[in-house]
Amino acid sequence: MHVLIYGKTVNDSQVSAIQSLFDTLTSESACISVFEPYWKTLTPHIQVSQEVQTIRSYQDLKGKEIDFLFSLGGDGTILSAATLVRDSDIPIMGINLGRLGFLSSIEQKYIDKAIGYLKESRYKRERRSLLSLEANRPLFGEIPFALNEITVLKRDDSSMIIVHVYVNGEFLNTYWADGLIVATPTGSTGYSLSCGGPIIFPTSNNFIITPVAPHNLNVRPIVISDDSEIDLTVEGRSDSFLCTLDSRFEVINSDTKLKVRKCDFEIQLVQLDEMSFSKTMRNKLMWGYDMRKYN
Repeated sequence: MHVLIYGKTVNDSQVSAIQSLFDTLTSESACISVFEPYWKTLTPHIQVSQEVQTIRSYQDLKGKEIDFLFSLGGDGTILSAATLVRDSDIPIMGINLGRLGFLSSIEQKYIDKAIGYLKESRYKRERRSLLSLEANRPLFGEIPFALNEITVLKRDDSSMIIVHVYVNGEFLNTYWADGLIVATPTGSTGYSLSCGGPIIFPTSNNFIITPVAPHNLNVRPIVISDDSEIDLTVEGRSDSFLCTLDSRFEVINSDTKLKVRKCDFEIQLVQLDEMSFSKTMRNKLMWGYDMRKYN
């Protein structure tokens, strides 16, 4: 088994779990590669008794037979890992060293168990769709895609913005709001959810259009098919706005025309046999728990 370990930062509370992961992989005679910037932050904190290879970029993945990418952190780390693996079809397993973690659903205490499940093939690969962004000027370089959402937002303390939206060439609505979110089913548990959007199962083949703090209270999130093309233009009192792909952003203006569609490749997430989307939702959102208990 060849494993690529990916992360962004490390703090003292995570060292024990990370050391345990490396120890378990070593005991299983796994081949270990580490994302190079992350490896530089790890080396002062952990001990590894075998040779570790480093991966610097997407181009480094070509020609390497990597079975799994272990993402160490929270959901934001998985979003970042997706920009590394891209269309390489390397499945990502999220180990939660952060807080809530909808995507990185494997807790630290289950690391050994999770690796055992991988060895026994007690898992499935869950394919997740992405959003692709086109614009009338260069934006986001070689990675104009998002696993969670694409947003257009007002900047700083400027007044609300106006977003004109067309779906498959037909006018949908003009939104007066702080911004607008176009989310995938994966992103339905992220920013869209916090703005009142619905939770959608990962295989639903839909997009969600969710306004951020809309001026008109009768405007609500809407679900559309993921074979749709969405065109966006923005205007406002300010002439500069933010466009984001997950955690990455660019500044755009009122002359920028955006087109959003389903990406032509997907990301694979590892789902262990004992886990499911429904179970994750119940656990993370505490569905069924009665918080009104008194002593």
